[in-house]
Amino acid sequence: MHHHTGHAFTNYHPLTAEGLVVRSRRNLLKTGLAGLAGLSVPRLLKLRAEAVQDGRAMSHRSVILLWMTGGPSHIDTWDPKPDRPYNNRGPFSPISTAIPGTIICEHLPKQAAMLDRFTIIRSVDCRGSNHQPNQVMQTGSREAAPRINPKGDRYPAIASVIARERGANHPAMPPSVAFMKHWSHIAWGGWLGKQYDPFIGNRAAVLPAYDLVGKPLNRMTGADLFTLPQELSSDRLTDRRQLMRDLDRLRTDIDASGMMEALDTYGAQAFEMVLGGRARKAFDLSAEPQSVRDRYGSHLWCQQALLARRLVEAGVSFVTIDLSYHTASGTWDNHGIPGGVYGGISKGLKPLLPLFDHLITTLVSDLEERGLLDEVLVIAMGEFGRTPNMGTQNSQDGRNHWPIVMSMCLAGGGLRHGQVIGATTQDGGAIQDRPVTPADLAATIYRHMDVPLDGTYVDDRGRPRYFVEENGQPLPELFS
Repeated sequence: MHHHTGHAFTNYHPLTAEGLVVRSRRNLLKTGLAGLAGLSVPRLLKLRAEAVQDGRAMSHRSVILLWMTGGPSHIDTWDPKPDRPYNNRGPFSPISTAIPGTIICEHLPKQAAMLDRFTIIRSVDCRGSNHQPNQVMQTGSREAAPRINPKGDRYPAIASVIARERGANHPAMPPSVAFMKHWSHIAWGGWLGKQYDPFIGNRAAVLPAYDLVGKPLNRMTGADLFTLPQELSSDRLTDRRQLMRDLDRLRTDIDASGMMEALDTYGAQAFEMVLGGRARKAFDLSAEPQSVRDRYGSHLWCQQALLARRLVEAGVSFVTIDLSYHTASGTWDNHGIPGGVYGGISKGLKPLLPLFDHLITTLVSDLEERGLLDEVLVIAMGEFGRTPNMGTQNSQDGRNHWPIVMSMCLAGGGLRHGQVIGATTQDGGAIQDRPVTPADLAATIYRHMDVPLDGTYVDDRGRPRYFVEENGQPLPELFS
């Protein structure tokens, strides 16, 4: 799509005349440093420093989003309907949980045992949400639907708003990191600009490779993002940095405002991201004790969850994990269409649930043991729920898209947990009480992250747009 055809160097103005005869050399160096630093890091660092100076964003709070790409069935996970006919209730049985009177799917036993550390929301109104791209729930805006809105891809991700408003929790880390299987599975910076796109972490870590249907390929991906080209040593990069400093010193003499001096400061911190080692170390799973790596397990998603913990610990504010093997609509898109790749509820969803159960409970337990859980908000959700009845699209037990309602879960963030918010009708087909909108979810995340709920950004016509739409409000049940 058109917003991914630009480049990450916009704020470095590489094609802007600088009044120096060495213009092309200067531009080359700008672009090189920007590429090594990942995002437009100096600008992000500058904004972070300004926020701190203004007394904002002093906390070290963060968010880990487990994005269940494709839309998991709410009835077959967190909102069982055991008294309904088989075609409605599905093939799974319910089990009791640590919250008295609350049941969830039998294939989530670890989460059931510690559900007092979670909040289940059973009444999410996800109307308007779709996938490929999957942006409504990740932006908090129903208008972020590129399939029906030509400008749907311009609405910024919640993670991007957080990146702009508060940056990272440590100046040597990117504010937002995403592990993605395909660009259409996550939301981007949109009208905020590409500098607020997430840092894509896939190439920054050594991770196991899988094919499109989840079969291990018995090889690892390479982590070459922090590796300098053979012809570019640290010494040579330092020399380039010195040349940039010399050129900037020429301009500083004629820059009465002192802005170039500030740019030097933030550029130096961006440079430190590459050579200083903090980001490299955070992405290096080999630095983690083997016992911890074994605890999470060798599966790709579990290794990414461990990376997410390491990243928020190192100072990243928002981490998104795209829980999908497939590059199309997503592994949780359990239609069960004959000849399809995803399978239905029994063949498609069932193998995913024990894996997810282990992943989320291990992550939450690890955060708690490290004293991080009150600062880190963990969210698990997808685009929408699934149809009340099975057998859609000529499948045996698949369920189609159902944006009328979905379930999701949260943990951590210092919020009040051990509860279920909302309810659906007897067959799980509609919201019975306490609807929760995408804007309510966005407002809840922003409140956790100290982002102003009345904040705005500007669209392509220069009009202000609110971070929180539809009169969205933080969920009071979580903050009381």
